[in-house]
Amino acid sequence: MSDLCDPAPYDALLLLSFGGPEGRDDVVPFLANVTRGRGIPEERLKEVGKHYFLFGGVSPINAQNRALLDALRKDFAEHGLDLPVYWGNRNWAPYLTDTLRRMVTDGHRRIAVLATSAYASYSGCRQYRENLAASLAALEAEGLPVPRVDKLRHYFNHPGFVQPMVDGVLASLADLPEDVRGGAHLAFTTHSIPVSAADTSGPVEAHGDGGAYVAEHLDVARLIVDAVRAETGVAYPWQLVYQSRSGAPHIPWLEPDICDHVETLHGEGVPAVVMAPIGFVSDHMEVLYDLDTEATAKAAELGLPVRRSATVGADPRFAAAVRELVLERAAAEQGHGARPCALGTLGPSHDVCPVGCCPARTLKPAAAGADSPYA
Repeated sequence: MSDLCDPAPYDALLLLSFGGPEGRDDVVPFLANVTRGRGIPEERLKEVGKHYFLFGGVSPINAQNRALLDALRKDFAEHGLDLPVYWGNRNWAPYLTDTLRRMVTDGHRRIAVLATSAYASYSGCRQYRENLAASLAALEAEGLPVPRVDKLRHYFNHPGFVQPMVDGVLASLADLPEDVRGGAHLAFTTHSIPVSAADTSGPVEAHGDGGAYVAEHLDVARLIVDAVRAETGVAYPWQLVYQSRSGAPHIPWLEPDICDHVETLHGEGVPAVVMAPIGFVSDHMEVLYDLDTEATAKAAELGLPVRRSATVGADPRFAAAVRELVLERAAAEQGHGARPCALGTLGPSHDVCPVGCCPARTLKPAAAGADSPYA
């Protein structure tokens, strides 16, 4: 193997994801895992779970992660990257702790981690790092070896993540009726989070209104708009909007909501909308319900043609991007001057989350950062 495909010091890759139910009987236990410690009664969980029950209790995320695993293994094999790939979830089987236990039993001691969240935020980064620390503590309590885990950098602006979304928007525009296509509006969507969490996302120096979370999404939206203009010759109007809000109504969350935005655009005479879920790696339940069901129904009620562009999912270009991220980080650990690949104005994200990055409401140990107890 050439140095260009040398993953050392890493001996395995962990795909770390959120998890989701795979049947009606899984929904309430899954939501109990997601909301653990908040004291939410079972009846309320059943109400929250109605979105899942509409689809037979099955979230698409696990199937998409299996497809991504297959794509990663295929890409690695085709490029001579000898690195086994495992999968663990925060909230459903295969559980993270079980997967890490299996990895150390298989002899792995230095693990690269890819989280299925491309952007900086507490829920999209630090919470995964907290989960890693909790699982490592569990292994330590069992007397098992504790591996070193390194989370790969945010990949929101990697070409292998951006280009599939560009193609998705182009395909959605092409699918609109020709008489409304030229006047379409692009609505880039991501998960709404509390304004306070957005403002403190990313490294301390990046704090400000919306923090790194909003800045990174805006940079990706601009990249897509520019690429679409280069391909079509049309400068489509666009806006970053939000979906999937939850939590107490008195706490400010990022706005506007996609359904409110669709109604506003219709009132302004916009003839068509393309919804592009740039905040999601794959078709989570939020995409399936909030966009494909709720927002699409709102548009139909208004008589507004709407299309939803594809998420990246298991696109081969994304699998190749993951390989590049692994080798880039490996080269850095080896002391080589690898050049990170990134588009847009923000440049590549940091490899190691600094102290104070995306702070939690309650301080908990977090692995794979400058403040990690398992460095």
